[in-house]
Amino acid sequence: MRRVTLFVNGTPKNGKVVAVYGTLPDLLSVASSKLGIKACCLYNGRGGLIDDIALIRTHRLADPQYWGASIHHYQVDLAKLLLQVSSVMLNVFFLCRSTLVSKEPDSMLAHMFREKDVWGNKQDEHGAYLIDRSPEYFEPILNYLRHGQLIINEGINVRGVLEEARFFGIEKLAEQLEVTIKNLQPPEDHSPISRKEFVRFLMATPTKSELRCQGLNFSGGDLSRLDLRYINFKMANLSRCNLSHANLCCSNLERADLSGAILDGANLQGVKMLCSNAEGASLKGCNFEDPSGLKANLEGANLKGVDMEGSQMTGINLRVATLKNAKLKNCNLRGATLAGTDLENCDLSGCDLQEANLRGSNVKGAIFEEMLTPLHMSQSVR
Repeated sequence: MRRVTLFVNGTPKNGKVVAVYGTLPDLLSVASSKLGIKACCLYNGRGGLIDDIALIRTHRLADPQYWGASIHHYQVDLAKLLLQVSSVMLNVFFLCRSTLVSKEPDSMLAHMFREKDVWGNKQDEHGAYLIDRSPEYFEPILNYLRHGQLIINEGINVRGVLEEARFFGIEKLAEQLEVTIKNLQPPEDHSPISRKEFVRFLMATPTKSELRCQGLNFSGGDLSRLDLRYINFKMANLSRCNLSHANLCCSNLERADLSGAILDGANLQGVKMLCSNAEGASLKGCNFEDPSGLKANLEGANLKGVDMEGSQMTGINLRVATLKNAKLKNCNLRGATLAGTDLENCDLSGCDLQEANLRGSNVKGAIFEEMLTPLHMSQSVR
């Protein structure tokens, strides 16, 4: 049976005699147990990596003096890096000093090893430089400094390597890693949400919870006859969307894009449509009137050319909204707030404007035929 004496990092002290059998990983496993470390590599006295157990010569490895002679050789030609966390050894790297200083001469890592004793007390008794960083992320950086190629093994987080590159001031590598991370990101999906996807989403959501659909894209989708009460559609894209006969009671459509959408017969009680864009939309026969007194708010909305014929809009807030060329024929606008509203060329024939506030509104070219109630001076149109 062959037996060898192994020493940690080439030190001539505290060696352990182990039996040589099986494969090299078997020997490393035994060495780890005996020496209380995680042994990953085995070198001969001249620094040569032993990658086959058949290469081990018993008399050389067993000779402490041989190891002692090789330590000086390491310290002269190689920078020996010992990565530590809380004084527990994790990994050991042997590399030429020129590797650290020549590839990226302006980096912090190059400045660390360009001059002697730059680390002060950051060396152990064997001359190894102690760096409290993760070896998992540090090793790809060392390989990059050796041959200039970025190689990251599977399972290693690229962001972790990026943070190491930034820490050591290796700017060119950091830029390369940022591009790599960007390329790994999945492409953004801007395709509209289909009815099937949204219905599945609705069914998976408790009825009492507020559903947030802010900024989502429903463009051209079919959401007709769905129960969409209390849903937050703020800044959502609902252009050309079919919302006919949908229940949008108390939903939030603030700044949403409803241009060209169809909302015929929809329930819009208490809806919030502040500054929304519904240009060219169809809202025929909609119900904005809430018996409980909660008023629909369309303040500042763009309603150019909309068709709201026959809609119930008692108490609706259309302050400073734009309804130029809109069709509001036979609408119920009792008590509506139309102050500052642009009603130019708007068809208001057959409307009920009793107690509606028209102060400062623009009614140039508006049609007021067959009004249910006459306009009073107190309503102050211009």
